Amino acid sequence: MSLQRTLRALADPIRRDILSMLRRGRLSAGEICGNFDVTAASISRHLSVLKEADLIRDKREGKFIFYELNASVLEEALIWITELKEGSSK
Repeated sequence: MSLQRTLRALADPIRRDILSMLRRGRLSAGEICGNFDVTAASISRHLSVLKEADLIRDKREGKFIFYELNASVLEEALIWITELKEGSSK
């Protein structure tokens, strides 16, 4: 995991919203786009950043691409944050 990539991906509110949506289950790119007032190209870029950070996975089914959350990367980031927090309280 690249923590830098993870934190960069989490820095954007649209990407955090996408992750929150995927927490409830997998969604197609079209379903994700329907929740935002930005272009499909913009959502596609956000999905690419999340995928590069390994925060989401995609799977093609026919002409659709479905996205799902990869919680293991989030868990690793949380462990790092927790360890950082515990170190500062000593």
